Amino acid sequence: MENKDQVFFKIRKLTARDLPQVVAIQGIITRQKVTAEKIAILKEHINKEGNISLVAVADKRVVGFLISELMTNSFGLDQGGWIKNVGVLPKYMGKGIGQSLANHLFDAYRRKGINEIFTASRWDWGDLLSFFKSLGFERSNFINLYKKLDE
Repeated sequence: MENKDQVFFKIRKLTARDLPQVVAIQGIITRQKVTAEKIAILKEHINKEGNISLVAVADKRVVGFLISELMTNSFGLDQGGWIKNVGVLPKYMGKGIGQSLANHLFDAYRRKGINEIFTASRWDWGDLLSFFKSLGFERSNFINLYKKLDE
């Protein structure tokens, strides 16, 4: 694919061999080390039937990712997609990679007959909220609830 900034990238399915690059992108974006537990969860996710997760490849490396999960019979929702995580290397942000990853995901869910996609974001992550709004996301009829357990 090509966009106005002349960045050529390809979207394809996320595989186990992409994991180190996805973890690196996540660490760069969050400025935190990705724990072994989170890496193990990602590995499980890659192999789970029905999940749709994608990477964007440019310059022979993964420059973006989108991790999604199929939800069934979850809190009144028969079937729907859930975007769990998305990330693009800062050098490649603003070049249409996130948009392209999302559009490929939406097409894959449409082919499966799924037409509701959900995600969540912290209210103070303006860039991420703006990104999702640009994709057509709006508030849903779900409310995030939180409880911290005593240690």
